[in-house]
Amino acid sequence: MRQLPEADRDAIRLAQDPKFARWLEQITATGGCAHPVHLSGSTTTLDAETGEILHHYDTRHEPGERFLVRCRNRRATVCPACSHLHAGDTYHLVRVGLLGGKNVPATVRHRPRLFVTLTAPSFGPVHRAGELCRPRRDVGSCEHGRPLGCGAVHASDAPAVGQPLCADCYDYTAHVLWHAHASQLWDRFVIDVRRRLASSVGLVQSRFAHHARLSFARVAEYQKRAAVHVHAVVRLDGPDGPADEPPSWGTPELLIDAVRASARRVLVRTPYSPAVGELALRWGAQVDARPLRADGNGPDDDAVAAYVAKYVTKGAGETGAGTDHPLTAWGDIESAPVSGHVRALMRACWRLGGLPEYAPFRLRDWAHTLGYRGHILTKSRIYSTTYAALRAERAHHMGHAEIPDAVTERHWRYVGSGHTPGAALIAAGIAEDLAESRRLSVEARQQGGGINNSSA
Repeated sequence: MRQLPEADRDAIRLAQDPKFARWLEQITATGGCAHPVHLSGSTTTLDAETGEILHHYDTRHEPGERFLVRCRNRRATVCPACSHLHAGDTYHLVRVGLLGGKNVPATVRHRPRLFVTLTAPSFGPVHRAGELCRPRRDVGSCEHGRPLGCGAVHASDAPAVGQPLCADCYDYTAHVLWHAHASQLWDRFVIDVRRRLASSVGLVQSRFAHHARLSFARVAEYQKRAAVHVHAVVRLDGPDGPADEPPSWGTPELLIDAVRASARRVLVRTPYSPAVGELALRWGAQVDARPLRADGNGPDDDAVAAYVAKYVTKGAGETGAGTDHPLTAWGDIESAPVSGHVRALMRACWRLGGLPEYAPFRLRDWAHTLGYRGHILTKSRIYSTTYAALRAERAHHMGHAEIPDAVTERHWRYVGSGHTPGAALIAAGIAEDLAESRRLSVEARQQGGGINNSSA
């Protein structure tokens, strides 16, 4: 008689536990989280005046004497259930900054607003999709004897797209160091946009904050060539933020001019290295800045929010530009399931990470993301609401809100994470059922003329 797989045997064991129903409730409450965090402890809510116990919860009565909470990992490759929730929160976070809601006035939709894309510069010629990769006359060869053009017309999903035409010519050092400085380059870009806006209307740059305020939400995305580029929603408000109208001179056209000029102008210099020298890092030549208009003559606000939400759940591993887990040794690089181009970038991270002048960038710690160590999504402080506020609102709707005029004492400790093989099987089934339920709900809304966006 053939023995059942380990996961099936473990699932049967769990189903036979007297507290299985309660355990299933916990798994369902996490949405089928793939790597839940296990906590042990208690919560006691007391009346602030009388000291009367209003509510008490203790994990001693739970299965395994523990309570499960979501891992909240944004990466779909790590936890599909939590990444969907994170994408939904991101959608609302970006959309609120475009259309208002959640304490942001609806008047923001009439402000100067742009959808901006900034790219990395070229680090060497790569295979491109479509006509860009067709051969050209007298294309010639590089110093290594390889042609500088390609005779094929690649489909957008062809494996060759984004790979260097000559790996020996490709500047892997500059690529990695650009990633390491990308967040700093963005910060200088935002500062320079403010300065250019001030200069263009005759304001002293230090007085800009007294007349207007620049807010943004940006997401980083890996291109086919494994270089990060940035999509951002940029909005111009009055000096007090979303509730304040911008000055009369604040127009989308003025903002576009400032964005394009700053993208061309700003640079960041790397620390001097005896092995590398000093590099001047800039944005790439491809800059796109499109106005978002309330009259519909421009990119749709919902589509922009959904676009940003889609990319925020993608890890480096899912895009083929790295892995979703840190690399702890050179051998991890050699065995990583990545292209030769990405492996060369990881090796460059490891080599440069051993130089003392680059120690602050922790390039070996971030070799799995090819040296990029910024957040995938960042926003200015008052662009819109926050992830914490969205989670608190969700907790309130689920009946987990704090009791007014009460004091809550919490005593929790971490006791583990993840699932046993059988638990992982059951959790995956629950996550799939919930995803199918969402899909059917979206279809029903579409047929009924409701909102057409599954990220909402």
